[in-house]
Amino acid sequence: MPADTPLSDRLDDDDYPAYTMGRAAEMLGTTPGFLRAIGEARLITPLRSEGGHRRYSRYQLRIAARARELVDRGTPIEAACRIVILEDQLEEAQRINAEYRRAANEASSGPGSGSS
Repeated sequence: MPADTPLSDRLDDDDYPAYTMGRAAEMLGTTPGFLRAIGEARLITPLRSEGGHRRYSRYQLRIAARARELVDRGTPIEAACRIVILEDQLEEAQRINAEYRRAANEASSGPGSGSS
């Protein structure tokens, strides 16, 4: 998102990297080390500020929170990250499938479809 975008638009953007590592860890009730570990496991890739500091979006914090839930239940961090990745992929596939079904239904019930 360009720097000239109004602040209110950036704060409403789930992908805007608004949170520092310290603030993200505080919000999740975890440590910066946990955030680094899930980054190393490639669950999330924080953006970097001009000074090189990690910055997290709300979407990334939701993903990290889900991983933390699994780790808190005893799941190894690497497995938790893989589970969260697969859950996220499944959710996206279901969303796309629903869009295709909706488009197919609209096409079959539209004008000239023979359903008079």
